[in-house]
Amino acid sequence: MAEQLFSTGEFARRANVTVRTIHYYEKKGLIQPEMISEKGYRYYGQQEFARLQRILTLKLLGFSLEEIQEFSLNENDRDFLQRSFALQLSLVRKKIEHLKAVEESIQNVSEMFAEEDVPDWDEITKLIRIINMDGDLVEQYKNGKNIDARITLHRRCSSNPQSWFSWIYEQMKLATGMKVLELGCGSGMLWKENEKKIPDGCQIVLTDISPGMLEDTKKNLSGACQEKFSYEVMDCCDIRSTASAYDIVVANFLLFYLRDIKKAVTGIARALRRGGTFICATYGERHMQEVEELVKEFNPRIRLSAVRLYENFGLENGEALLSQYFDRVEKREYPDELRVTDIDLLTDYIMSCHGNQREYLVPEYDEFKAFLRGKLKKKGYIRITKQAGLFVAGFIEKE
Repeated sequence: MAEQLFSTGEFARRANVTVRTIHYYEKKGLIQPEMISEKGYRYYGQQEFARLQRILTLKLLGFSLEEIQEFSLNENDRDFLQRSFALQLSLVRKKIEHLKAVEESIQNVSEMFAEEDVPDWDEITKLIRIINMDGDLVEQYKNGKNIDARITLHRRCSSNPQSWFSWIYEQMKLATGMKVLELGCGSGMLWKENEKKIPDGCQIVLTDISPGMLEDTKKNLSGACQEKFSYEVMDCCDIRSTASAYDIVVANFLLFYLRDIKKAVTGIARALRRGGTFICATYGERHMQEVEELVKEFNPRIRLSAVRLYENFGLENGEALLSQYFDRVEKREYPDELRVTDIDLLTDYIMSCHGNQREYLVPEYDEFKAFLRGKLKKKGYIRITKQAGLFVAGFIEKE
């Protein structure tokens, strides 16, 4: 049975948008007509209704059209539509949770004004903070998506049979009853992967600057070890902790992002007890260098990062910085390389970077994937250097 097609006007009426909106979305490459007649009339099919629904839902959630465009990059995947609806449902539920929190806070403030002559400014400040968290929904999605893209590439393509998170956990030497602080915990994958190894009696405080990211972490760690974890929204440059409170402090690929690394390390040194350990992961100047070379070969204007993060804090210079604050500092490198055979994994990783790649690659996405497929065909895989590792720092315990 032939698919029913709709003229631009009928398509717009059924979707309750203007014809001008349809033309604009088509110009942006978000939707495309199923057929154009000899006279130039455009007709749209059911697939475009699904795409239009996605656009309108994501706009409602606060995404820009440029960000929505990225949702469509892999839509030729067989399961794309199902995954798209699942993602939209998750984001809508988070929006509802946020609005419920706003409702409750407004109700509390309203009751306070009815009962008290002097307002409680802490409650009003809390309300303002909750309202402003709405903008974090988009950032949380983008940050979470970017983290997942990087983790997935490394997990599936690494040559080292021991995973990165397993290796980090091994370096920590976690023992019964220890108290641990992780800064910038992201989605909590360090603990999710090693959940069954955590000794009894450990207290693990997970922090992140994003409240939404912490909510996702709680869901990821909702298993049997949940009682070992507590969560706190925290800026790493303003660590709230009593002195000598922790046996271990962990910062996984974090320090090079901070606006004031020295202030953060000062706070970490203060929070760590004598004999304790600071585990600080970073990478070196050769890390993933072939990825940068690939995108520049495709378009020399592309930069995957606005700054060279390893220059802020990397394997080459990290020991000198940490030695100013700790008695002992040891560098350990994680032996590995990537052999990529899945172009989608590599493109997702590239799109997750912090540079200007979206500006140039989104309009030429198909051409870029064809370029990568040509590279893959030569050897059957694309080899990528990894130069990641960590510093183990701490104080010599006094006798």
